[in-house]
Amino acid sequence: MGALIYLIYPVMAVLLFWGSKKAGPGEWNEDAFSINQMKALQGYFALCIMLHHIGQKTSASWLPKENYIPGLELFVPFGYYFVGIFLFCSGYGLWKSYHNKPHYLDGFVKRRILPLLVAFYVSAFVFLLVRFLLKEPMSAWKVFCYASGLQLSNPNTWFMIALPILYLCFYLSFRFCHTERKAVTVLGLCVLAYVLIGTCIDHNDYWMRGEWWYNSVHFFFLGVLFGKNEEAVTAHVKRHYKAYFLLLALGIFVCYATSGFAQNVFSYYGENWGAPDKIPRRWICLLSQVLSSCAFVFWVFLCSMKLRVGNRFLRFMGTITLEFYLIHGLFLELFAYNFDGDVASLYHLRNIPLLLLIVFLPSIPAALLLQKTDRAITSLLTGKKKKAE
Repeated sequence: MGALIYLIYPVMAVLLFWGSKKAGPGEWNEDAFSINQMKALQGYFALCIMLHHIGQKTSASWLPKENYIPGLELFVPFGYYFVGIFLFCSGYGLWKSYHNKPHYLDGFVKRRILPLLVAFYVSAFVFLLVRFLLKEPMSAWKVFCYASGLQLSNPNTWFMIALPILYLCFYLSFRFCHTERKAVTVLGLCVLAYVLIGTCIDHNDYWMRGEWWYNSVHFFFLGVLFGKNEEAVTAHVKRHYKAYFLLLALGIFVCYATSGFAQNVFSYYGENWGAPDKIPRRWICLLSQVLSSCAFVFWVFLCSMKLRVGNRFLRFMGTITLEFYLIHGLFLELFAYNFDGDVASLYHLRNIPLLLLIVFLPSIPAALLLQKTDRAITSLLTGKKKKAE
């Protein structure tokens, strides 16, 4: 029965190509960077992130032998690749909105940042309530940390802290710099500062817990940078498409192998043995992951220039990606071998195909409910209904 999980690989391939349309020789997908294509890709990679998280709880090499169940190990190492897609789309989308919508920065904090904070805290309180129901032992300090966000009650929400910070950097850069060129430069420096600060912090229980907090945020800046230079970049790529396609395809494998080697030799975890050069070690590991993830993400969008992706299901998933990302982990934690490492789960389900269904199926209505709740609270705080962007 457990072998059925391997069907997920052809299923995911079918899901990606179902309804797609390939451009002919000398032709291009003119919707490659349209909102519809971006949303469909985000919907697809939201599912990949779900499989990544399930794999971390079942098929990761670091799990105790008695809890290891093979099947999803291919998804385990690539979480930051998938998140990179979202961050690139976020940066690109902000640039396009800023450039095409008059006075876009007016009310930006309430319109773009506040909904992210609302979604973060709503999901955090849902997880906190479940922790109480599971009788997780918590001191008053820990309850405060979970409720305030100093510690992540929902373990997958580092993204929801990083993204508002990146949005705020975008807003401040483009609000106070007199030229777009200066604004993009300042934004790049802000993202670099965020990354460098992250590499200076040891693994811990609070913010910047580990490398996953900063090893993909460069894509936000790259999305903005691409948006600014889209015409020149795409024109150049079209002239040398085959060369870039092959180079990036090869680069994915070479850079991934190099990244694995760098992490094994240098490690992000130098504090574990008191390495005096732990920060430079993290820089080396980070650089290897940046190159590896760039090869993948750029190759995905290169494929997008030739292949129009989209079907009814992916378009639907594209409308709830944020909420799906936030809530699917609840059902995983309830039925994995533990609940975020601190308390026993409701039931340890060792059948991965069944676990996948139990995570995926309720996550859809839960995401819709979460979206509705978030919008209602945001409307209450701002005094107006949130308009679709």
